Amino acid sequence: MTDRRHHFANERVAHESLAGLVDVPAFSAADLHRVSAPVEALRFAPGGPRDTEVVFGEAVEVIETRGGWAFARTERDGYVGYLSADALGPAENPTHAVSFPIAHLYGKPDVKSPDLLRLPFGAELRVVEEDAGFGRTARGWVPMRLVTPLPWRWDDPVAVAERLLGTPYLWGGRSGFGVDCSGLVQSVMTAAGLPCPRDSDQQAASLGEDLAEDEEPRRGDLIFWNGHVGLIQSPGLLIHANAHHMAVASEPLDGAIARIGAKEFGGVTRRKRAL
Repeated sequence: MTDRRHHFANERVAHESLAGLVDVPAFSAADLHRVSAPVEALRFAPGGPRDTEVVFGEAVEVIETRGGWAFARTERDGYVGYLSADALGPAENPTHAVSFPIAHLYGKPDVKSPDLLRLPFGAELRVVEEDAGFGRTARGWVPMRLVTPLPWRWDDPVAVAERLLGTPYLWGGRSGFGVDCSGLVQSVMTAAGLPCPRDSDQQAASLGEDLAEDEEPRRGDLIFWNGHVGLIQSPGLLIHANAHHMAVASEPLDGAIARIGAKEFGGVTRRKRAL
């Protein structure tokens, strides 16, 4: 069965790579854009519920714009869906990414100047010059201590997750404004320079190696349930975005396993070492 999350075709048009494989009236090459809104929902259907999110500066390929909606595929993980065409801009190559939960862009390289735009963790920016600890972008000046040069190369993905402690839980979220369990894992693995799919079932299937039942967990290991994922913060602690706390939270691992098993997703299904 075709996974709709990566099937770059609708009833009218398909990506040219699918020529001869699907029956649609037209095939098209993709135009590359970058997201120009701070964060934007990606939906299975125009106006439908949020499947995931794309953030400022993220690259997307578009094969159709119709009725104000762009039918697109994310360059990062190949996720397909619809987003508002108004949220797209030119494809300007970024140089830095926001590495704190939230960063403000200012009118001048001065924290007392007007703040022009509020960007979440993961937003990508092109810095063209630096002055007084700020970087100038097309949309304003960003404090350089809040951004990290691209490509991401953090040694410890859990340290990135710890920066996001307290970030609100948001189903389908994938930013410093709000994040879900697999969105958190994808974000921190990406920051560590590791390719990572979007959803927990995909992560369980593709990330790292399975751990033996008697193997002691270590920092950075992944623990999966049906529909949920978290990271081992230390041998007795779990860090995860979850609806119980409605935030990215750290809690004792044994307590989390007991609560999740009793009330939410059942027992642990898989433990993996991604690093």
